[in-house]
Formats: sequence, C-alpha cells, structure tokens
Amino acid sequence: MVITVQIIGSQIACAEGIKDSWRDMADWARGQLTNRFGDAVRVEYYDLFDPNCPPLPDGAQLPLVSINDEVITSGEKLRIPTIRRHIEALLDRA
Repeated sequence: MVITVQIIGSQIACAEGIKDSWRDMADWARGQLTNRFGDAVRVEYYDLFDPNCPPLPDGAQLPLVSINDEVITSGEKLRIPTIRRHIEALLDRA
C-alpha cells in the first residue's frame, strides 16, 4: 500500500520577486516523510496553475494537503506531525 500525500500551493509575489516557497516546503516535507515511512509514502506537489493540478474542493485555501484524496488541512502551515499521524493511522488499518 502506497499512501499519497498531495500538497497544492502556488507561487508568491513579494518585494523580492516571485517565490516558490510552497514547493520548497513540499520538498522538505517529502524528505521528512520519506525518512520516516520510506516507499510507503509518495508526496506530490502541484502548483495551483499547473494543468495537472487536482481540482480544489469548495472553500479550500492554499496550501491544501490531502492524503489519499481526503483533505487534511486547508490554508494552514504544513504540519508534519499532523500529516504523520494520518499516515500512521492509515498504515495501522492496512
């Protein structure tokens, strides 16, 4: 069983130019989760404007984090402990 974590964000315009901070955070989260769960977890990042970005549910805010198509957080910081707990619960049920 492979658990898929999807993170949807977008680039951010600021005084220094355009930043891709959510992608950077998703890469960091990928490293943390891969270190903990190995091949049991796949982390995918989508920019809101990517053609292959999954549709956002009504009322969703960025960043959106879903695990196996279930929204875990919307509009909050990426919280590895929260994501980890959901993954562990899914693995316990498997």
